[in-house]
Amino acid sequence: MSETKIALVTGANKGIGYEIAAGLGALGHRVGVGARNEARRSSAVEKLRAAGVDAFEVPLDVTDDGSVTEAAALIERQAGRLDVLVNNAGISGDMGPGWVQDPSTLDLDLVRTVVETNVIGVIRVTNAMLPLLRRSASPRIVNVSSAVASLTRQADPNIEIGPIMAAYAPSKSFLNAVTLQYARHLADTNILINAACPGLVATDFTAFHGPRTPQQGAATAIHLATLPNNGPTGSFAEDEGIIPW
Repeated sequence: MSETKIALVTGANKGIGYEIAAGLGALGHRVGVGARNEARRSSAVEKLRAAGVDAFEVPLDVTDDGSVTEAAALIERQAGRLDVLVNNAGISGDMGPGWVQDPSTLDLDLVRTVVETNVIGVIRVTNAMLPLLRRSASPRIVNVSSAVASLTRQADPNIEIGPIMAAYAPSKSFLNAVTLQYARHLADTNILINAACPGLVATDFTAFHGPRTPQQGAATAIHLATLPNNGPTGSFAEDEGIIPW
């Protein structure tokens, strides 16, 4: 019988992150639910366990060095290794009317806050978890990105890509670039790292606007988290296939 795989999903207390945790749990993974809010984190773990998932709490603030270090130590104690890391935690930052972030009036502190979570937080967590991932027979890293990160699509006037989001969209482009740097660095290892687009999902993140359910939004991340050993690395994918950078 194969050894149970250990997964950590950041921002897993609700929305897409919760469904990624649920999906991996349904496939037999033991899932660490990473989240800042204690009450929501505990509630999510309780709900997952009621559904038959082997879930455990991981107190985790991706913007805090100490919190991330403690999370890695907790997983070390709980499992001794990590097979799957899904960097799902992310923020959009405050939006103006029409869900727009106008680049000409953008608050620079807002940009810093968004990048701190969406990019630096991913680097912080990934680097803390890499020693544990290296102990896995088939380690996988998935960075949850967005189609708005695609510079190709953003530059094409014939593609409808939604409102201008001058803090959020570039932060995800930055995340994609970081994903490629990790893929290059880890090319000679068994660690596969990819970026996933969940699509426009109806969650509190989007004020519940969007045609896709959280379960549908989780599908690509779950697929990339369970790739075979000959699977791709350094890719940017959605349900329909590869997204152009």
